[in-house]
Amino acid sequence: MAALNALTAALSLRRDGARVGGERIALLEAIGSVGSISKAAAQLSLSYKGAWDAVQALNNLFEAPLVSTQAGGKAGGVAALTPRGRAVIAAFHRVEAELGAALSRLEAGLADAPDNDLGSLFWSLGMKTSARNALRGVVSHVSDGAVSSEVSLKIAEGLEIVAVITRQSVADLALVPGKPAIALIKSSFVTLAVGEGLRTSARNQLRGQVLVRDDGGVNSEITLSLAAGKSLTATITRESANALDLKPGDRVTALVKAPHVILAVE
Repeated sequence: MAALNALTAALSLRRDGARVGGERIALLEAIGSVGSISKAAAQLSLSYKGAWDAVQALNNLFEAPLVSTQAGGKAGGVAALTPRGRAVIAAFHRVEAELGAALSRLEAGLADAPDNDLGSLFWSLGMKTSARNALRGVVSHVSDGAVSSEVSLKIAEGLEIVAVITRQSVADLALVPGKPAIALIKSSFVTLAVGEGLRTSARNQLRGQVLVRDDGGVNSEITLSLAAGKSLTATITRESANALDLKPGDRVTALVKAPHVILAVE
């Protein structure tokens, strides 16, 4: 019975790397009901930031956004489920309806499994990452070098992220055009710039619009809206945020060096 309890706690709906558990489904349903992220967060006793981050993570991990938003801040923002968002909720509940029988079969099959096998099985379900940004995409191009390879990941139409990783990593991850993968980028690796005509060595220059600025005592967290409902978060010093005079609605370019992009696959 202990194995069954562990599986229940870790179980989530997965599609090409995207994970949606019961808490996020409840958030989606609340947004669909009240039409606002802030109101949905209050209804579920979540912080606004936590709910906002969850929505952005979901929109980034699926090929089409689950929630569409209109600017307005904590008081006046409007949010609605997209057709894909409603489909994800429906799919989750279809799985949930048959969960009891499925867990009974799994429990019977795993009862005599060695501990190492169980650990391997549950690793994927429980995997977490410290990277603030996780964007799902499809490998569009792999260019091999003597030691390293350049891998292009198509995140959305008109939006690509390039990573430089070792040739051995390309082989280990079996990265080829058409394979789904997730780009992991720490927010501290994202540099922000304003203005046109930038000259920089950063391989990735992602143009977006400031969605949210969250100031702390020393640092500021800036979330940008990219193409196709995707987003990217940068952590910069508050002094830098003030110097750039960053505020919601501003056009900004996010710079990310290709070696700072980590790729993950299922």
